[in-house]
Amino acid sequence: MINKNDVIKGKVIDLTHEGHGVIKLDRYPIFVPNVLIDEEVEFKVIKVKKNFAIGKLLKVLKQSEQRVTPPCIYYEKCGGCQLQHMSYESQLKMKKQQVVNLFHKKAKLEETVIHDTIGMNHPWRYRNKSQLPVGKDKNNKTIMGYYRQRSHDIIDMDSCLIQDEKQQELMNDIKQWLNELNVSIYNEKNKKGLLRHVVIRTSHYTNEVMIIFVTNGSKFKEAETLVHRLTEVYPDITSIKQNINNSHSNVIMGKQSMTLYGKDKITDKLSETIFEISDQSFYQINSVQTEKLYQKAIDYAQLSGNEIVLDTYCGIGTIGLYMASVAKHVYGVEIVPSAIEDAKQNALINHFDNTTFECGKAEEVIIEWKQKGIEPDVIMVDPPRKGCDQVFIETLLELAPKRIIYISCNPSTQQRDAQLLANLYHLKEITPVDMFPHTTHIETVALFERKTV
Repeated sequence: MINKNDVIKGKVIDLTHEGHGVIKLDRYPIFVPNVLIDEEVEFKVIKVKKNFAIGKLLKVLKQSEQRVTPPCIYYEKCGGCQLQHMSYESQLKMKKQQVVNLFHKKAKLEETVIHDTIGMNHPWRYRNKSQLPVGKDKNNKTIMGYYRQRSHDIIDMDSCLIQDEKQQELMNDIKQWLNELNVSIYNEKNKKGLLRHVVIRTSHYTNEVMIIFVTNGSKFKEAETLVHRLTEVYPDITSIKQNINNSHSNVIMGKQSMTLYGKDKITDKLSETIFEISDQSFYQINSVQTEKLYQKAIDYAQLSGNEIVLDTYCGIGTIGLYMASVAKHVYGVEIVPSAIEDAKQNALINHFDNTTFECGKAEEVIIEWKQKGIEPDVIMVDPPRKGCDQVFIETLLELAPKRIIYISCNPSTQQRDAQLLANLYHLKEITPVDMFPHTTHIETVALFERKTV
């Protein structure tokens, strides 16, 4: 029998989807973070449940050849990364194996070809957006960083190796000025205080910068001083905004924003397509890998210039506009009104006259388009983590395009949806793309082809 605080030795036989090692004692699984397959380790049991336990690594007794020293000094505390102790080559293999486990073993789609994970040549400094919680330490000093894993304890940081370097410089200067100006900081426990988060967006190709101060209320008396200091030290800052979020929830940003300095939006580009990005826009975090992801989607779509493409969950139009130059017409639908307005504006900026964007529920709008005689050759699907709902899947089956290209940030819900499409569609191949190196997140793009009768 295993008890809390027991110190045990064991061999790691597998990794979970969270990257935790699996050690079994008489078929009872114990999950231990920061270990690798085939390592022999000593660990302390910190939680015991009926069907599993959780351990904390004490010592690696026999080390894997794939173990590396994490370069980040905050790695053992911070929850931002989970795989820095694993060689990058092993990370890519692990992510492919997780997709294999889901689609070949769980979904029983053994005929689907699963390609190697597309990685980065330089898998650091890739984030074009940082959402930094702000708090106070026990000495009442303002701190800023990322949360400790599975908690809301802020790890005060001066450096983050997956952040854009400009974001890191800004983070440190803003933190210093917040202390000097004694800016009121929001306290999650008593729901009092002003500043909740600092969000920094940087354009990968245009070097534009947006800073968003997320506040619990509209009165922000230090804003003018902060704007002055920021623009004096960083003259290339394009936009400074204040976002008001007084909801007392875990949602980072509220619905109301105001521009304190500069433009309302910043611009970036993917390949040759230009995008305007607001503080609320969904835009992929890793610009370098996004180009690879979208190019793979175009390859799967097999566009010759004569196809009608439907881009569901289109957001600000990124993937649809990326495809517009090689499609006959792109139709995009999104439930968020501001995103659709951004998509229309982005189409104008890029001089695309072969695009149509409409706001509404995807399953309703695309049926309306069908009734108007619009028959898609390809449907792009890029849903949130929860995947597609039943009504939307049924709508896809009713439209029955030649190909469905399904981009997913959660392969678990993607394989569930694949089984629902299986009567009419053959899942031909999947390519994992490493959008978030050193984390357990996996992005995939899948090609579904309509079966011939």
